[in-house]
Amino acid sequence: MSGTDRTPSKSYGTAAIASSPWIVVSVGVGVMVVLLVIALGAYRGRSPAFDAQPRPPEPTLALPDPRPSPSTPATTASPSRRASPTPSGRVTGRPTPSRPVESRTPSPTASRTDDAVAVAPPSASPVSGRYRVVEQFHDGFVGEVLVSNASTTAREWTARLAFPGGRLGSAWIEGAPQGTARRTDDGFTYHSGEDLAGGASVALRFYVEHAASRPTSCVVDGGACRGL
Repeated sequence: MSGTDRTPSKSYGTAAIASSPWIVVSVGVGVMVVLLVIALGAYRGRSPAFDAQPRPPEPTLALPDPRPSPSTPATTASPSRRASPTPSGRVTGRPTPSRPVESRTPSPTASRTDDAVAVAPPSASPVSGRYRVVEQFHDGFVGEVLVSNASTTAREWTARLAFPGGRLGSAWIEGAPQGTARRTDDGFTYHSGEDLAGGASVALRFYVEHAASRPTSCVVDGGACRGL
C-alpha cells in the first residue's frame, strides 16, 4: 500500500467554486455595492457645511427713489419780496404783486339794463279770439271762436278749449283751409291750417256733446277769449 500513489484530494469548497463561476461574480458585485455605499456615506460626512451653505443672492439693479430725500430741501416758488424799513429799524419782506389788481365795479347802467331785460314780459300775440254759441241741441251744441289777426303780417295760431265731461264730435274752419284738431282729457286743441292774413278773421266752429255750452277755459295764442 505504501508503494501505491495517492491521488490528492480536493476540498469541497474549491470544487464548488470551480464548478460554479457565477458564485464568484455575485460575491464580487456584492462587495462593490458595499464599498460604494461606504464611499458615499464618507463623502456626505466630510462636507455637511458645504451642503448647508445658502445660494448666493441674484444681482439686482438699484432704482432711484422717486420721493425727495429728507436732506434735500424742497424747492417751492415764493413771491417776490422787497425790503421796506419799519419804525423799529428792522427790514421785513412784503410780497410784491406781479401786476396791479384791477378793481371791477359793476356799472349801474349795465345793472339796470340787465334787470329790465329779465323782468320784461313777453310781447302779447296780435291774434285773439271771441267765443259764442251758434246753436244748442238736446245733447250737445255748436260753438264758435272768431279768430282775428290785428297785425299787418300773416300769422299762425292755436286755440285751446276745455269742456269738462264733454266730448268733441268735430271741429272745422268756415270758408278757409282746415287745420288740425286734437282731443285732450277735458277738451280739444286746434292748430291753424295756414297763416291768418293781417287784419283778417276766421271762424273756428266745433260740435261738443254732453257738456255745458260755456267752456271752463278758452285761449287763443295764450290770450283768453272774449265773450265769456
